[in-house]
Formats: sequence, structure tokens, C-alpha cells
Amino acid sequence: MERLTTTRYRGYQGGYFQTLIAPEQTGDALALLELTLPKGAEPPPHIHTREDEAFYVLDGEISVTVGERVSLLKRGDALFAPRNVPHSFKILTEQATLMNLITPGNLWNYFIEFSEPLPEMPAAVAAPGAPPVAQMKAMLDVITNVYNVNFL
Repeated sequence: MERLTTTRYRGYQGGYFQTLIAPEQTGDALALLELTLPKGAEPPPHIHTREDEAFYVLDGEISVTVGERVSLLKRGDALFAPRNVPHSFKILTEQATLMNLITPGNLWNYFIEFSEPLPEMPAAVAAPGAPPVAQMKAMLDVITNVYNVNFL
């Protein structure tokens, strides 16, 4: 598996991210990502069985559902999503930039595996198209069987 490289930005789901803190820097205690994603790049509702997550919005607006609670997050707002509790988010603006803290940080490897290095920060993001069926199956297999994230 690829570890932290000198490539600063990585393309993911029509947007991009950069790793601010890699798990290898913390003994796998945590990972911190800054993601810029377009509307439509959100994952379906899911449950992390191993990780807690926190979200901090840098730009845009998102709606986050944790359990039965729905919260509107705008620039400067943060929210905690504990493991074993269903959660999801929806991007309400054309795009949103958020920090995502994952603890422990091993799930970072999933983002690295299913993204591609970019030579520079993209000027724009675009709504993601559906990945090829084989890639979608691989992503689902890895997130479910390696990282124990369950989709609802």
C-alpha cells in the first residue's frame, strides 16, 4: 500500500484532498485530511466500526446526520461522529471544503488507495461520475472487508 508521498494533492470523487497529518506520523492514532468535494460526492449512510470522525467546515455548507440528529454546518462549524453510530453528510453548496479527523487513522489508507496523485491543486471540482463497475466493487469490498465500514 502506498504511504505518504511528496504529492500534496490527490484526486478523489470529483474533488481532491490533501493529507495534513498521516497516520504514520502518529503511530496510527489519527489522520487529518482537508477535502474539497463537489455536491454529489458524498458517501451513503454508513457505520464505522473502528473509527470516530470529526468534521470541521472551512468553506461551503453541509448537512450531517449522526444517528437521528441532523445538523447544518457552515464555515467554522464542527461536529463529532462516533464509531458504531450511523452517519452521513450532504453537501448543500456546489462544493464544500472540510477537515476530516479520523481516529484511529488507518482508514486514511482507503483514501490513498482509491485516489490518484495530482500535480497541483485543481482549479475546480466537478460532480463525480459513477466509477466503472469493477472499481466500485473493489471500493466496496475494501471499505467493507478491510476497514469494517458498513453501508446502510
